[in-house]
Amino acid sequence: MGIHKVRVVLTTWGSRGDVEPLVGLAVALRELGAEVSVCAPPDEDFSVLLGRIGVPLVPLGPTVRSVVANPKPPTAKDAFHLAPALVAARFEVLGAVAKGSDVVVATGLMPAGARDVAENLGIRYVYACFHTFGLPSRHFAPGMRPGTPSPEGETDNRVLWQQDAQRVNDLYGPALNSHRAALGLPAVDNVRDHVFTDRPWLAADATLCPSEGMTDLDLLQTGPWILPDDRPLPEGLAAFLAAGPPPVYVGFGSMAAYAPKDIARIAVEASRAQGRRTVLASGWAGLTSIDDDCFVVGEVNHQALFRRVAAVVHHGGAGTTTTAAVAGAPQVVVPLIADQPFWAARVAELGIGVAHDGPTPTVESLSAALAAALAPGVRDRAAAVARTIRTDGATIAAQLLVDGV
Repeated sequence: MGIHKVRVVLTTWGSRGDVEPLVGLAVALRELGAEVSVCAPPDEDFSVLLGRIGVPLVPLGPTVRSVVANPKPPTAKDAFHLAPALVAARFEVLGAVAKGSDVVVATGLMPAGARDVAENLGIRYVYACFHTFGLPSRHFAPGMRPGTPSPEGETDNRVLWQQDAQRVNDLYGPALNSHRAALGLPAVDNVRDHVFTDRPWLAADATLCPSEGMTDLDLLQTGPWILPDDRPLPEGLAAFLAAGPPPVYVGFGSMAAYAPKDIARIAVEASRAQGRRTVLASGWAGLTSIDDDCFVVGEVNHQALFRRVAAVVHHGGAGTTTTAAVAGAPQVVVPLIADQPFWAARVAELGIGVAHDGPTPTVESLSAALAAALAPGVRDRAAAVARTIRTDGATIAAQLLVDGV
């Protein structure tokens, strides 16, 4: 009798911050002898990312760039087109890939359809998230979601979360229940809670993202799923870093439609006002600069780079916040959407950086935030917190999956 090899299907739809943790988990799973498939958006960036570990990308849905990397943010109408398309893609793609597998792990933008495919195949399903922001809670109100807004003046969080569930039903319910009916499965009346399950996994560090009392659900916190990165920094960047004091890193990731207007110039001038050079990440917004004291980078090893900068200015994605925290780099978070204000608040509460007031910095406001973040006490605090952050979350999660927990 041969030993059964655990087969795991990982799936997401979202930006790099949704994809890279799954790649980190895939590495850990394979180290334990599991077989892994990854179903993700067919963006070239993600194919390259998975190519680094030798796992092919199974394309699911449209590219993320086609939805978010436009001059204007997606509209509610866009969301109502995208939601049923993603549900259909999950039934089709996961329905084929997950046959013969043991477990489906889903994350990213409301992965309606993943649990249903697992249910139809009689295999396990795990929903994982990278923060507690979207999970029902008595302690805070839900975030914005396309659909009918809650009435002005409504303050009861329980009522607000019920209305959030209805918005999810409106977005995903008709398509989900249509596909379920085609498989002979009964209808689901609360899509959000069905997707989340009673015991979601939280792939975030307990210091950065404490879970105690944050949600009414029974969270299993594994720690963040970090993809190990031993790539050397590009020669030009290494030379720039060596040519002077540590610069300030500025990057807004995939926030193309939301990046603050003129942020490249503002960031360079704000850094200069603090006597610092700038490393500017072009990201999906295509940020660029022609200043001699600024070096523009594409996709590089952030784990290595963040250990060599004076501060990290970013949008407050879960991945960037965690990477900067592990590196012990002071942070300035300019939160734009979704969970980003939460991470900005945590960075400020922990004393490892500064939350910029609002999403549209000026040279003056960003310079002031940088001055505060560059204070010696903040770097000392960031270094102290860095030593507390767990980096083995992917291994913990992989072991749980292999053990069938």
